[in-house]
Amino acid sequence: MADTAMSRSERLDPRGPTGHGGPTGPGMSPDSPLGQAVWRLRSRGCWEDAAALLEPYVQEHPQAAVGRAGLLVERCMYTGDGWPVAEDALRVAEAVARVDDDRGAAACERGQLAYAATVLGIRDRTDEARAALGRAAALLEPGAPGRALLDFRRGLLAENLSDTPESARAAYRRAHAGATARGDLLLCSSTWRHLAGLAAREGELAEARHGFAESLRLREELGFLVGMAPALASLAEVQPEPAATRLREEAGRLFRLLGGVPSWLADRLPESGRGEERGEQPDGEAAADAATAVPPNRA
Repeated sequence: MADTAMSRSERLDPRGPTGHGGPTGPGMSPDSPLGQAVWRLRSRGCWEDAAALLEPYVQEHPQAAVGRAGLLVERCMYTGDGWPVAEDALRVAEAVARVDDDRGAAACERGQLAYAATVLGIRDRTDEARAALGRAAALLEPGAPGRALLDFRRGLLAENLSDTPESARAAYRRAHAGATARGDLLLCSSTWRHLAGLAAREGELAEARHGFAESLRLREELGFLVGMAPALASLAEVQPEPAATRLREEAGRLFRLLGGVPSWLADRLPESGRGEERGEQPDGEAAADAATAVPPNRA
């Protein structure tokens, strides 16, 4: 699933030029101790702990406010929980935005939250998602660093809410080109995955296998642990046996390791891979070392 598909640059700094990303401002570069700490927590599904590290900076640094909101939006997508906290964080990000890039990034996050609520069956917020992403498109210039993420999310709406796969494919390709140009490797992993999903729908299994394998490879290289189980499960969908079973078993192991996250993956795993019920998310210290089942590429 989604993947909300946030890349390290995407979440920590929507305008960052590298694949690491990170909010700008004193001591908040992608490779700073703070940026690295946020990434370690986020990549292991400890979104609240990661967001707490950014909270002291949100009033003075709008990108930190957007980054914090984005972490909490991603938590909603992966767990189906935490909606009020994410809404509050978005209101802060919108309030402290100073320039169009900040406003566009906040609108993009609001669109993603509305999309997540809709696709997870929490509440139909389709119109809000479209309006927010349309607002982001008006605020972000075509060559703006945050544009690739916006294109990706517009592809999600086209694929899963409008059922227009050709529009989704065009949006994913624009996002992939933009992410590649900026070295945004995690976003590339998501565009690979969703393009592969469209190929699989059309019976192009060789193309689908390649795309899913590339997505998994990038997530493994980045250490994006919370995104590996969905990548493994997606690849399993287009592999013959016994490889498919092996991939699902590995996805189940990671699913259990992360306490049943992403929650929407449970029904796609073998019974032995689900556990009896969803466990607690790992705490921040351990990590540093949605409710409704959704088809493979809804997020």
